[in-house]
Amino acid sequence: MIKIVELNNNKKDVKFFIQVAWPIYKNISQWVPPLMSDLIKRLTNQNPFWDHAKRKLFVALKDDKPVGRIAAIVDENHVKFHNEKVGFFGFYEAYNDQEVAEKLLKTAEKTLKDWGMVKIRGPLNPSQNDDCGFLLEGYETPPVIMMPYNPPYYHNQMEENNLRKIKDLYAYYLSTDKPFPEKLERIVQKLKKKKNIFVRPVNMKNLAKDVALIKEVYNSAWEKNWGFVPMTDKEFDMLVDDLKQIVIPRFALLAFIDNKLAGVSVTIPDYNQVLIHLNGRLTPLGLLKFLYYKRKINQARLLILGVLKEYRHLGVDGLMYYETFKYAKEIGIKGGEISWILEDNYDIIRPIEMFGAELYKKYRLYEKEIT
Repeated sequence: MIKIVELNNNKKDVKFFIQVAWPIYKNISQWVPPLMSDLIKRLTNQNPFWDHAKRKLFVALKDDKPVGRIAAIVDENHVKFHNEKVGFFGFYEAYNDQEVAEKLLKTAEKTLKDWGMVKIRGPLNPSQNDDCGFLLEGYETPPVIMMPYNPPYYHNQMEENNLRKIKDLYAYYLSTDKPFPEKLERIVQKLKKKKNIFVRPVNMKNLAKDVALIKEVYNSAWEKNWGFVPMTDKEFDMLVDDLKQIVIPRFALLAFIDNKLAGVSVTIPDYNQVLIHLNGRLTPLGLLKFLYYKRKINQARLLILGVLKEYRHLGVDGLMYYETFKYAKEIGIKGGEISWILEDNYDIIRPIEMFGAELYKKYRLYEKEIT
């Protein structure tokens, strides 16, 4: 007997909701347990996303034991920005049991229909500004920071419930062992000689000013991307508060042309190489492990790279790639992930592949009309 239970949005219920995942991944060594405190923050009203969105959390019980979970989400900013009545499901986890999957998805669909939505899309956890999609290819290695991981059978669960692919997301890997392509090296060196083009790291002593510049590019450069919704000031401030604890200034770059902001690039160390040892909790022992494994991080993730429309195709992105690649090599980073990228965003994909990066992981988003 499978029963679906709706939870409250208080800390106790959210913690119970989060813990459903641990037994599902018990024997999957590649899974990186998220920090419990981070997920609690993301799912409760500490997250300013919920100022313009609502959610209901559901857990599936079988013989009174949790066997799956799902969140039904409506983001009013998405509805207004895209003029489409699309609701989301997110934070999905379930055992390999089609009945469990069906009951969870049907519950989310009914909730979204009751809220006036005509389509369900996901997974988004809770938006496209967070980790989203189900891993489709690349199960051999653990996910990098702020990217998801899941059992392969999730795709069958979606398809059996008539959800279909709406978009794939790509992740590329670039090894620093490879030499920087000679042709691109020549182009970059020419750009570096031009006095009207330059790249600099963020100024940690004047971070507020530089954060405003990054926010300007972030919400402008991605505006036409499929599914994108601009972050509110509060959302962006929370992201910055989270990232500034781990960001390295020379990995956060601002590009200028004629002293005008042209683009930004933010790369972060892959702290999932630390989190995989902590089991989701930063206990006193966990803190010692954190400090120990932090010294062993040897890969990174290019999280943000955006160029304002009027400065595209001028080599600004290549200059930021180059500076990031060079510094990563200097500090012993063996390689890194560039993610995520829409499968049809060829303006980004082409230069990435020119740099020698290899497509090594794919993620899938699903959608279905609610009847």
